[in-house]
Amino acid sequence: MTRARRELVSLETTPYYHCVSRCVRRAFLCGEDHHTQQNYDHRKEWIEARLIQLTEIFAIDVAAYAVMSNHYHVILRIDQKKALSWEFDEVIERWYQLYSGHLLADRYKAGESLTQAELQALNELVELWRSRLYDLGWYMRCVNEPLAREANREDHCTGRFWEGRYKSQALLDEAAVLACMAYVDLNPIRAKLAETPEGSEYTSLYQRIRKAKNRTKPTQTKTNYSKIDTNINRSNQITPKGLLPFTGTENMNSPENALPYDFLDYLALVDWTGRAVREDKRGAIPEQLAPILVRLGIEPANWLDSVCQFENRYQRVMGPVDQIRAYAASVGRKWFQGMSSCLQFYRASPA
Repeated sequence: MTRARRELVSLETTPYYHCVSRCVRRAFLCGEDHHTQQNYDHRKEWIEARLIQLTEIFAIDVAAYAVMSNHYHVILRIDQKKALSWEFDEVIERWYQLYSGHLLADRYKAGESLTQAELQALNELVELWRSRLYDLGWYMRCVNEPLAREANREDHCTGRFWEGRYKSQALLDEAAVLACMAYVDLNPIRAKLAETPEGSEYTSLYQRIRKAKNRTKPTQTKTNYSKIDTNINRSNQITPKGLLPFTGTENMNSPENALPYDFLDYLALVDWTGRAVREDKRGAIPEQLAPILVRLGIEPANWLDSVCQFENRYQRVMGPVDQIRAYAASVGRKWFQGMSSCLQFYRASPA
């Protein structure tokens, strides 16, 4: 059953959300259509560019993304505090980068005098714009609508491009964010479009690796990624434009503005997971990779299954069961499907 977005988003509980948009009828409208033999890979670049462009306007950051042939994933962090800190004029300027604005705002920007009633109306309007600039629904709308119009112009047609509303999942803690990021970054490998993370184009991890490798060897066009952990060091990992940085890799003023993992830990874990998925061998997590899971309270034995089946296992929300119950109460729900999977994913607390 379709639910109002206010029943799925609670900024008091978590700023992290995993969103998925699918093409109408799940047709390959952003990849190679095997029926018509047409290739639409260039539209993946449109989506990738739009996701990053909007981070410069909205108070919303991108943690990870993957653009596939008939859908895309994006993990977003909503920064309400940042939006509330914007000055009056900055809100107007940001909104005008998206829409044409309003007559009152036009007059204000032109330096015209406004009556007290007009100023009050403008204040209310700007506060409405401010709230939309950290709203998950408005961000996704500003990603999807222009892309749909552009694709329809290219195809000389009208009608839906996206299959209804986007799907969203709330990520309640660091462990949930880590698992979801790995799931998103490994989508091309699961779909057999790539063999390794560094070969998975149109993903956030591909951009992070390329940025780090270019930083290390700026004149090299092709790099052997077989020894990623030795070729990339922490001081060389510079975050690509529009993506959240990792803690431990850059000197951030506030830990709220960074992902709570070390980049090399994340990279090694995802690289191992991708190889296990590709080779269809579950095996055991190497000892050097286990500590990041232990620190975050993740059950290592269930890591691979959870990452491969993330959307099916966790539906609308992922996190410790006590946090899910609190989140459900905050959005007016009694429970969410997937609690049993969460009990398996998280390590049991010591008695």
